[in-house]
Amino acid sequence: MENTKRVVITGLGAISPIGNSVESVWESVLAGRCGIDRITGFEDTPLPISVAAQVRDFKPADFGMNAGDARRYDRFTQFAVASAEEAVRQSGLVSGENIDPDRFGVYAGSGIGGINTLYKQAIICHEEGPERVSPLFVPMMISNIAGGNIAIRQNARGVCLASVSACATSTNTIGEAFLAIKYGRADAIIAGGAEAAILPLAIGGFANCKALSLSEDPALACLPFDSRRGGFVMGEGAAMIVLEEFSHAKARGAEIIAEVVGYGNTCDAYHYTAPRPDGTVTAKAIKDSLVEGGFKESDSLYINAHGTGTALNDKAETVAIKLALGEDLARKASISSTKSMHGHMLGAAGAIELVISALAVKNGIVPPTIGLTSPDPECDLNYTPLVPEKKDIDFAVSESLGFGGHNACVAIKKI
Repeated sequence: MENTKRVVITGLGAISPIGNSVESVWESVLAGRCGIDRITGFEDTPLPISVAAQVRDFKPADFGMNAGDARRYDRFTQFAVASAEEAVRQSGLVSGENIDPDRFGVYAGSGIGGINTLYKQAIICHEEGPERVSPLFVPMMISNIAGGNIAIRQNARGVCLASVSACATSTNTIGEAFLAIKYGRADAIIAGGAEAAILPLAIGGFANCKALSLSEDPALACLPFDSRRGGFVMGEGAAMIVLEEFSHAKARGAEIIAEVVGYGNTCDAYHYTAPRPDGTVTAKAIKDSLVEGGFKESDSLYINAHGTGTALNDKAETVAIKLALGEDLARKASISSTKSMHGHMLGAAGAIELVISALAVKNGIVPPTIGLTSPDPECDLNYTPLVPEKKDIDFAVSESLGFGGHNACVAIKKI
């Protein structure tokens, strides 16, 4: 289509179980460091699982939040605000100085939202009555509040959207932000997702639908594409990406990390939790993102797979990649699941995985799938076991699948 804009990445931010900055996240990826450990904070509550990927040593004050802010923000919003602060700082954007506030947007989502606040206030309501519920309960709990608070802090008065599509949430927010800039609705958008749901209520829900790993060994709990896999490991955190119109970024001399070139978004229309086993609709999302991006068979490709470590996902995803690329190209692609390191960050998963994918493209390094020592014969592609691989990467696709059948893929390329 004529008059469309190019879209580039000029800033990255991350709060995660493998680091509370983009630099520390990338160092952990290169080292194959596992952020999964014994769950802490609920020692007095019997839980059906033993391990999770929790954010450690996070201090809101380190990211410009005063004590009042921290009290008014649910944990997921704290993570979102912190990662956005890092991303905007790297981008060099200053609203009202080098970007028009009305052309500066925020697309930030969460799969679950302020469940910590919901959990605490529900207990208060039950034990003390509704008159004791906090007046901040609703504005702390709602999923869109993270994006609203980012917009307030960054003076971003343009397009603003909060997606909720389970574990595809932040891939959708980034993809929709890409489209908004591509078609001229904004000059820059802070896009990503945040999640903080490691607490007994959410753990019980996921465990009782048989989705979580029951392993007591953190090193063996999350094993994507491995024959020993037994479920996903809950993670938490946030990641934000500054997407910017190419000529706007060039005019102000911004460092460009990668170019966003394609977006695929489909729904299995099959089952409320299980992926479609034939992989056809996931394959369409992958293919759509690559076709829009201009991918050629001669291009080298890295796929950051959804790779949850569940029996159903990993098998269906392998099938989908083969359908999307064809058998030969699928076997040439480098693929990995970085959830093996940072766990499943739910609504923030796609964003942290696109951060890692952008760094993979920029640095020419394929991240590993740690723990993959016994590959499932039905997951027979190159899933980059154990250690990173040096490789010149032309294109990367970050792929996310969510409960409800949501499939979302964002394609980026080297610039």
